[in-house]
Amino acid sequence: MAKKTREKSTVAGENPRRPCPCGSGKRFKACHGAGDDVIVTRPFAGLAVEPDLVAMREFLPSAFAPLPLREPGDVPVRIATVLPGASAAMVRQDGEILLGMQVQTRSGDLSADLAKALRWAQSAEPGSALPVVGPGLGGSDGAVVRLQDLVAADAELDLELHQDFGWWIPEDGADSPEIAATLERANSVIMPTEAVEGVRAAYWVDTGTKAHLRWVRPEAEDVLMAALARLHAAGELELGEGTRYAGAFRAHGLLVPVWDLDREMHSKEWAEPAQAFATRLDRALAAGGELTTAERVARDALAGKQVTLR
Repeated sequence: MAKKTREKSTVAGENPRRPCPCGSGKRFKACHGAGDDVIVTRPFAGLAVEPDLVAMREFLPSAFAPLPLREPGDVPVRIATVLPGASAAMVRQDGEILLGMQVQTRSGDLSADLAKALRWAQSAEPGSALPVVGPGLGGSDGAVVRLQDLVAADAELDLELHQDFGWWIPEDGADSPEIAATLERANSVIMPTEAVEGVRAAYWVDTGTKAHLRWVRPEAEDVLMAALARLHAAGELELGEGTRYAGAFRAHGLLVPVWDLDREMHSKEWAEPAQAFATRLDRALAAGGELTTAERVARDALAGKQVTLR
């Protein structure tokens, strides 16, 4: 992976020996307090909306939500999965700001990229778009601003999922053959996706040949793997008849377990099994202690079903 450029933080009063707020586990002076190139593996650490942001970045096709800024401005700001042309940001004619999660290029810190895109949009002309976030979008004082500086740690996203990209065009927007063709192309690659009711950051996805449940979990990987191993050893890892635990993928520092589902069942039918599993998982997470021999064997087997998204 190519090295990514980070800006040097000069925020007054920073203790260089404290843990970096990005969640890397490094000291501040060796991470965002340094002028060296840095890759932030868990860019949204510390935010309650972290699982939602990871889902928006990695697999939700068409969704958006108002961005709950600490200091709301005069114009609304929404964060979206993907914008026309995979733009990093755009400003509509009425001044509304849209920020894109699924972008063409990015630096080593998605959180800082989003903050930079917002900074650009707040001074951009209506009707303009930012194709990519470049190194020249930092603050004039050289300070690193991240999403964690703009959004309260306990804020939540009112996420709205759509089955097409019709929301790209405002109600008073002009239609044209070019716009219609763009929407048709974008809509043709959408995989039907719905949130699973009653659980956080779990989504039913129909890939066309299979149905899956993808569940972004906020726990540290070792803690979650231990809990999943306990359930696997006890025969409680599946979501019910016709399901199979397929494995998990890592995305931006979080683990996303995936189950294969019976495609003939409606998405809403998985709410109750998912809620029941959430109860079992909470119990396994609270168990603590050393794993038994059978549970260690189960953990090793589950570890072989993990991949990392880059």
